[in-house]
Amino acid sequence: MRKVRLRRADFDSPWKEALEHFLAPFLAFFFADVHADIDWSKGYESLDKELHQIARAAGSQKALADKLFKVWLLKGRETWLLIHVEVQGEPEEEFPLRMFRYNLRAFDRYNRTVVSLAVLTDERPDWRPDRFDYGGWGAATGIRFLTAKLIDWRGREAELETIANPFAPVVLAHLRALETRQDPEGRCRYKTQLVRGLYQRGWDAEDVRQLFRVIDWLLDLPPELKETFEDELHQWEEENRMTYITSIERSGMEKGLEQGLREGLQKGIAAALLLKFGTAGKRLMPRVRKIDDVDDLDALLKAIPSAKNLQQIGDRLPPR
Repeated sequence: MRKVRLRRADFDSPWKEALEHFLAPFLAFFFADVHADIDWSKGYESLDKELHQIARAAGSQKALADKLFKVWLLKGRETWLLIHVEVQGEPEEEFPLRMFRYNLRAFDRYNRTVVSLAVLTDERPDWRPDRFDYGGWGAATGIRFLTAKLIDWRGREAELETIANPFAPVVLAHLRALETRQDPEGRCRYKTQLVRGLYQRGWDAEDVRQLFRVIDWLLDLPPELKETFEDELHQWEEENRMTYITSIERSGMEKGLEQGLREGLQKGIAAALLLKFGTAGKRLMPRVRKIDDVDDLDALLKAIPSAKNLQQIGDRLPPR
């Protein structure tokens, strides 16, 4: 059987778009207590510029689908929500430390109350970080953050299919992606079923398009099955007169995601080279930009922190 590999997160992941479009349903699904205390009549504000400055100050090169939002509580107080979606699929020892650094940098830089939330998408049931602290002799400094674990929904797939919240199909898609890594045909069947289900929930066209982007990204298919999926979906759309997602839009989405991933990885490499080797690292970027394959770019980004010298990185790049 051909293995279908889950894509790594990219800097412009559809998760980030889904969070911005569906913030209230996201919080209602994963963090109901937080959702209940927010005054949704005042809306919310995405703080991408502030998050970028925080990440840069924290020295983070991690490809995370992170979002920072300004919300207002029912009591009238402004609060910032720093949402981390850990989509790399593997537990990471330094994740709690990164949560602490982001939160501390945000508070230090902007003097705002920051509540940190995390969604964990790995498969290890016992990995449930919720704090970071250090100290001694009775003194301690640290953070406690709230987490949601997607695999907690395993065995409840039938329930997810009945939940009206837009994040129910996202969680279901993630679980199906894990389940079908060795079964591309099964993944194609599940993907078709899930996307058809989006139409049948009664959501408007824009909601369906946003959810499609996430599901299409999570349930990635090999080229031959991707064509089969698109043909079947197009036929079903025409039969049901519900053409929310045209084949042109699907093609554009795919190209946009690929280009966004490539550009995001290139930016991450440039920042990592500068951090590791100073201005000398920048000289390699013209050769880095010759690499089109996102997996090669991803491997290069991961190799930089452990490289002993710049030559080791240069040996991995195309010639001048």
